[in-house]
Amino acid sequence: MKLSNLNPENYIDQFVWLRFLEGEKSAFEELMKANFSSLFHYGSKFSKDKEFIKDCIQDLFLQLWERREHLSNEIVVKPYLMASLRRRIHRASLQLRFSDPYTEANDIFDIEFSIEEKFIQDETSLVLAQRIKQVIETLPKRQKEVIYLKFFQELERDQIAQIMDIAPQTASNLLQMAIKQLKKYWTTEFIALFLPLLLR
Repeated sequence: MKLSNLNPENYIDQFVWLRFLEGEKSAFEELMKANFSSLFHYGSKFSKDKEFIKDCIQDLFLQLWERREHLSNEIVVKPYLMASLRRRIHRASLQLRFSDPYTEANDIFDIEFSIEEKFIQDETSLVLAQRIKQVIETLPKRQKEVIYLKFFQELERDQIAQIMDIAPQTASNLLQMAIKQLKKYWTTEFIALFLPLLLR
């Protein structure tokens, strides 16, 4: 993959990734620092156990360092890391449930919404934002996840499909179903206005 073919927002990540593949420890540290927060935020949707998520992220980066000589340079860093973390969390969760049958099932996608106060101009808009929050929280797990990845991680359809390990068309279908459900309550313009304000 040539750096000149990358979108501007992916250029820096890709440059760091290439240096990491060459064994630069400073690049490895940059990779971790640049992606830890978004990975932790995403991983926390699957489990309320914050230490469990941190352990999964740490294990992910340790494995990346150990296998760097076998990794491809033809990847987009952010969705690759998110997909890898998602798989690791699910595998670790299955192992925990196998060893302890009383472990809480980790098959949720728990989005914690927050309303950006600076965007709420009056009591009416606050009430409307809270109503949208309630509706999104009722969506099925995979529809919530695809909305999260599309609107709040700003990923493309193929990247969402890669992360969720589904076909691109399935990602599109999930997004369309979620938006259709939201449109039962509000207009498209209203959704477009408030969706970016509810999640961080």
